[in-house]
Amino acid sequence: MILSDQQILAEIEKGTIVIEPYDRSCLGTNSYDVHLGQYLSTYRDEVLDARKHNEIDTFEIPETEGFVLQPGTLYLGVTQEYTETLATVPFLEGKSSVGRLGIDIHATAGKGDVGFCNHWTLEISVSMPVRVYRHMPIGQLIYFMVQGDVNTFYNRKLNAKYNDRTNKPVESMMWKNNW
Repeated sequence: MILSDQQILAEIEKGTIVIEPYDRSCLGTNSYDVHLGQYLSTYRDEVLDARKHNEIDTFEIPETEGFVLQPGTLYLGVTQEYTETLATVPFLEGKSSVGRLGIDIHATAGKGDVGFCNHWTLEISVSMPVRVYRHMPIGQLIYFMVQGDVNTFYNRKLNAKYNDRTNKPVESMMWKNNW
């Protein structure tokens, strides 16, 4: 079941959904709009290796002129909003207006876990060159109810790799997995 605007507001009142900064005008019928933060990152190496730490270069999106994303490059972006989701499952989807510009905001990581507390890292790719701007609407969070009790919240998992609070994109931590 997807939470309605009234249910999202009730969860915010209870403190089980936290959105900072929060703007009531960003609340839709059953979602909350999030915005592109001020930072983008790209990987340094042309070939990525799932077993090693692939380093990134991070830069600020220029305030007024924005930045032109190019096809064939994976950009890591970040939401302007910090979120905490302590009783529901958050899903991040791109806004249709963003998709109509040929922008994908995530390759596979659209679902968060109960207990995820951070800015969302975006895995951005484009089908043609497109100029983006910090603070532009980029996606929407949709919240699903959880059936049953949760044993381990993401922010309490000992092996959680994305718990350090940051407003900058975070590179893949696949290399930390045991496999």
